[in-house]
Amino acid sequence: MTAPPRPWYRPMVARRADEEHRASTPLELLFDLCFVVTVAQAAAGLHHSLSEGHVAIGVARYAAVFFAIWWAWMNFTWFASAYDTDDGIYRVTTLVQIAGGLVMAAGIARIFDHADFRVVVGGFVVMRLAMVVQWLRAASADPQRRPAARRYAAGITIAQMCWVGYQFFPAALAVPGFVFFALVELAVPIIAERASPTTWHPEHIGERYGLFTLIVLGESVAAASTAIQTGLGAGSGLVELFGLAASGLVVVFGMWWVYFDQSGKRGLDELTASMKWGYGHLAVFSAAAGLGAGLQVAVDGLRHDAHLPALTVGLAVTVPIALYLLSVWILMIGPTRRELSAQLFPVAAVLVLAGSVTPVPVTVAAVVLAALVLVRLASSR
Repeated sequence: MTAPPRPWYRPMVARRADEEHRASTPLELLFDLCFVVTVAQAAAGLHHSLSEGHVAIGVARYAAVFFAIWWAWMNFTWFASAYDTDDGIYRVTTLVQIAGGLVMAAGIARIFDHADFRVVVGGFVVMRLAMVVQWLRAASADPQRRPAARRYAAGITIAQMCWVGYQFFPAALAVPGFVFFALVELAVPIIAERASPTTWHPEHIGERYGLFTLIVLGESVAAASTAIQTGLGAGSGLVELFGLAASGLVVVFGMWWVYFDQSGKRGLDELTASMKWGYGHLAVFSAAAGLGAGLQVAVDGLRHDAHLPALTVGLAVTVPIALYLLSVWILMIGPTRRELSAQLFPVAAVLVLAGSVTPVPVTVAAVVLAALVLVRLASSR
């Protein structure tokens, strides 16, 4: 039986927050897939900056780039959870957002190499103005939540005007200007949702965040695999590379385990808790993607290609892991939980950081992650 043709237009009314069997759509998965490119470019830029000894500048530029990646992805995700009509206009508008994301990816190297933000800002503005179109459609079709939709549309437009103006800032004001405009972006959902909360779907949001966590963890695996392949081609020590590869794989497995061992929808039916959970994942995502760069730096250290002391090479691996553990602990478990398996997260983070002073920081991190997983398994019996 032939399926009916997809309508070009449907009224963009809010979807129910308790809708059954709500899952990610193929369009959302395509959106995520294209963001793999931007994440990979950000991790590659961080890797090269660290290996060349530009630690502070590299970390700062990575933080700026990843903020743009995460914010564009997050805004689409929460909007789609509440207003995905899947009609022709919605699909085309989303494809424009994807194109903007790919423009961002094309400009990331220019940020790390020349501090040139123009291409990334251009792609970001394209994505965000397409988001304004989506919110204006929601404002037109959903009278109950029109105040929030209008605030979103106005706030996003003002923020994009700020980013365009940012290109003309003097170098001395680049950092404070970026921080201020980022805070403007972060304030928009808080202000809008207090007018009339939108109907995001807690289980759908939990699944979407889980899928993006898989993307950034997968990027770490891909980056490490590429680095080890390069090391083998350059004739580096097989035993050392094998040990690094095995330890890195255990680390990624452990990071996957401790994240997906938690509930993906904790507190997502309440505004304040959902904002904390949604915003806090910036640390989870950026740390997981940063691990890929750290593992590449570790391979460079084995090949003596990294212009860094051994301690800094170790920190390139251990800091992202420790940040990831602390973020998962705070966001998905809660510091007030008294169970031993919960309280071990900050202890594990400290032990991972302590491994930076050893000759094998990745192996130490692997042992700590494996022990944490085993303790959680034992406590669940």
